[in-house]
Amino acid sequence: MSQFQPLDPLLHSQLRLAVMSLLIGVDSAEFTFIKEKTGATSGNLSVQLDKLEQAGYIEIEKSFKGKRPLTTCRITKHGINAFETYVENLKKYIE
Repeated sequence: MSQFQPLDPLLHSQLRLAVMSLLIGVDSAEFTFIKEKTGATSGNLSVQLDKLEQAGYIEIEKSFKGKRPLTTCRITKHGINAFETYVENLKKYIE
């Protein structure tokens, strides 16, 4: 068996990997915080968050803060496992 395991294509995207890297270290993060930290456009970030949510890697909660919409993202246990596996597999490529 090859020492090189396939890398999760969902996490191999730079923006999705950045989002997961941010979320792994916090309880939750607001859309605006993720947008600011990644430098992504609102439209692109929305699309990528949707893909992560569909995969079960994150949960997205939509609410209101006063009269303004508030989108909060949280990594799931499935997402944590996927991220950790991705990182471990990537390390094997580097070693």
